[in-house]
Amino acid sequence: MSKIPKDPVMLLSYMNTQLRDFYPSLEECCRSLDLEQKDIEESLGRIDYRYDSEKNMFV
Repeated sequence: MSKIPKDPVMLLSYMNTQLRDFYPSLEECCRSLDLEQKDIEESLGRIDYRYDSEKNMFV
């Protein structure tokens, strides 16, 4: 996770931008960016955000 923001609020913005602009799913985004999906979901879960697959964003 060294290429992405470590601060959860900045990570939220980064991930939602990536999902909105480039990727149809969190799984594909994580695979393409070589990220652990579990780590992203845990980090954003600490600030009460969850991935919504229908909206393709963290809400």
